[in-house]
Amino acid sequence: VENFTSRRVSGIVLAPLDAQALVAPVASAVQAGIPVVVMDSGLNSDKFLSYVATDNVKGGRMAGDAMAKMLKGNGNVILLRFAVGSASTEEREKGFLEAVAAHPGLKLISSDQYAGVTRETAYQAAQNLLNRFGQEVNGIFAVNETSTIAMTQALRDIGKAGGTVKMIGFDAGSQSVLDLEKGDVQGLVVQNPVLMGYLSVMTMVKHLKGEPIEKRIDTGVVLVTPENKEDPAVK
Repeated sequence: VENFTSRRVSGIVLAPLDAQALVAPVASAVQAGIPVVVMDSGLNSDKFLSYVATDNVKGGRMAGDAMAKMLKGNGNVILLRFAVGSASTEEREKGFLEAVAAHPGLKLISSDQYAGVTRETAYQAAQNLLNRFGQEVNGIFAVNETSTIAMTQALRDIGKAGGTVKMIGFDAGSQSVLDLEKGDVQGLVVQNPVLMGYLSVMTMVKHLKGEPIEKRIDTGVVLVTPENKEDPAVK
C-alpha cells in the first residue's frame, strides 16, 4: 500500500487482512490524495471512500438461527473462531453468539479457540476440540472456508459427520460444496465475492468520474442448505 502511495496511483481497492495494521498506510494514501475503497473485510478507520462487503454480523446470525432450528433449540454448541484482528470473521462470530444467546436451550461449550490461517492449523484446532468435546457436542459453526473444511474432516475422522453433529460453515469452497452434497455439512453461509470485487472496482471508477457513491455497499449473504442448494439464485 505504501508503494502504491509513493507511485501516486489514481486509486486503491483494498481487501485488508488485518483491521488495524493497514489503518496508517490507508491514512497516508488518503492524505496524499489517493482514494481507497475497502472490500470484504473491515478497517478500523473512516478514511476510506466506500466499504463493499457482506453484512458479516448478519451472516453469523443466520448460522446461529439455523443451528437453533437444526437442534430444535437444545444442545451443546462449539464456535471455532478464525484469527484475532480479522474484522470480517470477528463480525461473523459476534452475530453467531448473539443468535445463540437468544436460545436458552443452546449451551456454548467452547468459543475461545482459533483455527489460524491455514487448513493445517485449523485441522489441529478441530482435532483438539473434538478430542475434548467430541462425545458431547451437537452442533459446530466454523467461520471461514479453511476452518469449515478442517472441522468437517475432523468430524469424519471420529465418525460424527453426516449429521450426527450438525455442521455449519462459511463460504462455498469446492470441498465444502462437496461436503454439503455428501451430507457432512448441513449449512453454508455464502457470500457473493464476484459481485464484491466487481462493485469495488466500479465504485472507484464512479468516484474517479466525479459521480456520487455510497459509503457502505452490502453485497448480500445467503444460507445454503441441502433443501435450497439447487435453487438457481443460490447456485
